[in-house]
Amino acid sequence: MATSPPLYQRIEQQLRRRLAEAADGDPFPAETRLAEEFGVARMTVRAALAALERDGLLERVPGRGSFVRQAAASRPVGTLLSFHDQARAEGKTVRSRVLAASVRPAEPSERAALYGDMVKPPQTVVAISRVRYLDDQPVAIERAAFPASLAPLLDNDLEHGSLHRALRGLGHHPTLGSSLLTARSAGADAGELGVPVGQPMLVEVRTILDQDGKPLEHTESAYVADRFALKVDFTVTAPESDERAT
Repeated sequence: MATSPPLYQRIEQQLRRRLAEAADGDPFPAETRLAEEFGVARMTVRAALAALERDGLLERVPGRGSFVRQAAASRPVGTLLSFHDQARAEGKTVRSRVLAASVRPAEPSERAALYGDMVKPPQTVVAISRVRYLDDQPVAIERAAFPASLAPLLDNDLEHGSLHRALRGLGHHPTLGSSLLTARSAGADAGELGVPVGQPMLVEVRTILDQDGKPLEHTESAYVADRFALKVDFTVTAPESDERAT
């Protein structure tokens, strides 16, 4: 016979549903009020709230109370899914604000990533810089560069459309990629994202290849750290010395 979950877990599930309908920053009832509402001891409520705090859904501020904290959107690093397609899959509204879109001289890092093996590489790239929004909240600044031959990308809807979808329409299918993850503080781009200077930023620099193994995209995306996350799955490899001992 199946047993019902402990009382604190049942309360936790009800509170999770309530939090899902709340907005980030909304005040949340105190332990005493929740204990009265559910007719249980404060210790039972405290156990339910502990799980919500651990998952980053609730923040307790001494002297002020508890507040709702919506979990940041996240993307598995090992999955090649565009920002646009990920947002749509999660049921979020996605749009962009274009900062710059043109054919311009290639920067050294762009030239190396996109034209590294060419004998006489082009001197320009298609450059598109955008602020990316999820549900009307600015989440990242994306600076993307593409080979000069992909100038038709500039004719697409850069505010509401998907660049990866546009690339596929041009016969180039994003297939493989590599990313380098770093961190920095928001500087000149803080105003574009509506955050203070010094705000922690998660930076992903990635290069993507097409179905023929040719460089297709070189992009730097700087995410506001508490609004977006990159999820990493990994395996644990034992040192060779441990394996020999086994």
